[in-house]
Amino acid sequence: MRRRKFLEKCGLAGAGVFSPSLLSATQSTFCDLQYGAELTSDIVIVGGGLGGCAAAMAACRLGAKVILTEPTDWIGGQVSQQGVPPDEHQWIEDIGGTTSYSRYRSLVRDYYRNNYPLTNSARETQYLNPGNGAVSRICHEPKVSVAVLQSMLAWAVAKGQLRIFLNTSPVAAEVYRDRIESISCLNTNTGDKLELQAEMFIDASEEGDLMALSATEYIIGAESQKQTGEPHAPGKANPANIQALTHCFAVDHLPGEDHTIDRPAMYDFWKNHTPNLDPPWSGPIPILSLDYSYPRTLVPKTLSFVPLGRNNPPPNTGTLNLWVYRRMIDRDNFMPGTYPSDISLINWPQNDYMLGNITDVSPEVRKQNLYKARQLSLSLLYWLQVEVPRPDGRQGWKGLRLRKDIMGTEDGLAKYPYIRESRRILAEYTILEQDLTLEEREKVVGKSAKRILAKPFHDSVGIGYYHLDLHPSTAGNNYIDMASVPFQVPLGSLIPQRMENLIPGCKNIGTTHISNGCYRLHPVEWSIGEAAGSLCTHALARKTTPRKIRNTSKELEDFQALLIKHGAQLEWRF
Repeated sequence: MRRRKFLEKCGLAGAGVFSPSLLSATQSTFCDLQYGAELTSDIVIVGGGLGGCAAAMAACRLGAKVILTEPTDWIGGQVSQQGVPPDEHQWIEDIGGTTSYSRYRSLVRDYYRNNYPLTNSARETQYLNPGNGAVSRICHEPKVSVAVLQSMLAWAVAKGQLRIFLNTSPVAAEVYRDRIESISCLNTNTGDKLELQAEMFIDASEEGDLMALSATEYIIGAESQKQTGEPHAPGKANPANIQALTHCFAVDHLPGEDHTIDRPAMYDFWKNHTPNLDPPWSGPIPILSLDYSYPRTLVPKTLSFVPLGRNNPPPNTGTLNLWVYRRMIDRDNFMPGTYPSDISLINWPQNDYMLGNITDVSPEVRKQNLYKARQLSLSLLYWLQVEVPRPDGRQGWKGLRLRKDIMGTEDGLAKYPYIRESRRILAEYTILEQDLTLEEREKVVGKSAKRILAKPFHDSVGIGYYHLDLHPSTAGNNYIDMASVPFQVPLGSLIPQRMENLIPGCKNIGTTHISNGCYRLHPVEWSIGEAAGSLCTHALARKTTPRKIRNTSKELEDFQALLIKHGAQLEWRF
């Protein structure tokens, strides 16, 4: 409201959307004349995860002035504050990511080549994988991603085009006639308040915070089959049915030493807790075990855990050794003496927290569930140190050391829980299970098709791939895991049904509880963020709206050409 009065005073009210040049011309007056410490920018991005960083890069590249807020002291989201190495598809080295995402991956590898004592063999490996983890082609430490992302944004910060506010979260939004005018933020360390004003806002937060604060329509949890027609949707909608979150942590192993942590307060509870899931977890087996439900078939499966390096392989157990699953440092990639041990990230089914949500609940419930989730992860570590069965018949690996330095926290757990499912915007187009699973697409194109792709979208702004992967949920659903096919990101999934200047910038786009299982992973989030930042800047430059860009043929064509020019891939070309 205050901003609108100021614009009226300047004779600018009713002028519609401002171009970046107009905003730059009025910015200093706008800040100094009336509001003092209040800040204005072309675009405000809430959330410094991969989507938020990609959005900032794209917007600054195209000339916009940007403010980026981040609730922790690390940008990077999934790869840093949450500690999760990139989950990627098998073609990522050649196709299926933007040019800037490929550069990010190259810079991660270069960071190790330039700053770490790699072996000659590792240094000469084209596709260096620092951790040689089973889940990713580029498993690495969170702090390396922080350094790389900072370097990719450094030019814009130095130029004064980008301002980053760490430890800063939105607490309120001022809205007028389907537009956000400003947001109020709070520095969680100092208590300082900040008001941010912009023509466009991007919600790249982990939980879709700005949607809730601005009363933008969104959905959370599971839709019903009647709502979406999805074969795997439940019969009844349930907003509380959300994928489990995980508090990750990293460990190394020092044989002959004892690094056992204090017995966690909730250890007895978690040791005896069996997830109440449908279908069952793995029979009457507690969560703290090496048994779980295999995601694709839900048949009980036993894993192994042996903390040894690649050159000292564990006994042939015939199953996955969880030590190498998300290993972020393989000591054999480095000169002898650099690391006394591999370093492995613990992000397993065994520390997925299924007993409650932290989104759209009271502050007290949120606090309780975060505490219990952290207790689960600490209990898993304690169990691995003292009770996990070993191939030699003994129990526990006392040499497991919690690497607090890896996560940059006092308790050794990640700065932020790994969030798999956010609030999702009610968009002009909602992506459905039918659009992208192999089973459903075979019904459309036939099983004999040479290459089966997802539903094509004329308004594509990016591409991605990941199998449909839903972890057990807080409403008691077991895994939902299905084969999917390479897909596109439709612009319609980024356009709210009502709000005109708010764009989702990560896993909060228009997906369903089911289809989110494909769109929530690292390279897809980056592509979404890059499209969001480009869209907002393009709309400002054209003095139009994102909605009009999507729904005007020539505007859409020009925008897609802009994306392609700057390295986005809009369709799969094998």
